[in-house]
Amino acid sequence: MGKIEVAVTAWTQSSGWYADELCQQAEIAESMGFHSFWLPESHFGDNRSIPSPLTLLASVAGRTKKIILASTSYLLPIRHPLQAAEEVAVLDQLSNGRVILGVGRGIQNRMFKAFDLQTKEKRKRFRANLDIMRNAWLGKPIAEDDDGHPICLAPLPVQKPHPPIWVAAFGPLALKQAGSLGLPYLASPAETLTTLEGNYKHFNDVVVEANLEPVETTPVMRTIFITKSKSVAQDIKNSLAQSVPHAMREENANVDDWTIVGDKAHALDKLSEYVERLGITHLIARGRIPGVDNEAQVRSHEMLMEVAERL
Repeated sequence: MGKIEVAVTAWTQSSGWYADELCQQAEIAESMGFHSFWLPESHFGDNRSIPSPLTLLASVAGRTKKIILASTSYLLPIRHPLQAAEEVAVLDQLSNGRVILGVGRGIQNRMFKAFDLQTKEKRKRFRANLDIMRNAWLGKPIAEDDDGHPICLAPLPVQKPHPPIWVAAFGPLALKQAGSLGLPYLASPAETLTTLEGNYKHFNDVVVEANLEPVETTPVMRTIFITKSKSVAQDIKNSLAQSVPHAMREENANVDDWTIVGDKAHALDKLSEYVERLGITHLIARGRIPGVDNEAQVRSHEMLMEVAERL
């Protein structure tokens, strides 16, 4: 197996999202050698919601040189596909081809109500919008003007035919749709290793049934915190157990089943098991852990990179 690419999400934040704070985190991640810097998407929460992750990543593009800029779940059903295609192309231009586009459908009914979209339509809308976006990135005509001249997307992405697309999926129907597209599948960070093992088998079976090329990219996102202190590790586990909604966790799963929290030896053992059982190619370390300040999170990331060298 080749080198595992290690990535991070944005971590600690103040009362809202500020460009300087976010860019500083990305700069730190880049200086440490992380492969990519990831943002989720969320709506109608508090000031820390991220309704427009690509806008925030555009600010990061101007302060970094190498690190890849990525979304975990850019929600396609609530967007016009051509406007979404334009925004992605612009970010790819701004960053000189440093984008991975993680796309998703969304899971919150209140969000679909706000955007006047029936929940049952989200998968159909997702697929239709993604098809339109991919065709637009290929330079295919979108429509014709009054004189019969083709209307095409401009600018096009730097990456050809377009930035890599990964599909966030939570639940059997979303997993099946991801497999039918033949695109890398990004799982929930709250699913256990055993569940991920079954999910990836099902995903790969769907890819085969669809007569698609095997998907070589196998990403996994985990909440990771590395510390020498057993008491700090236990406090972090307690905090995570309280902060992650029960709807996102499996019944009877404990916090050790979906996180990696402990010292470097513990992290190496756990990550080695993920490599052995899943054959992961990309590890995304999730931050935003309640009670963890910036200094502690940065130190954890430093130790993670030390562990990653031994995988």
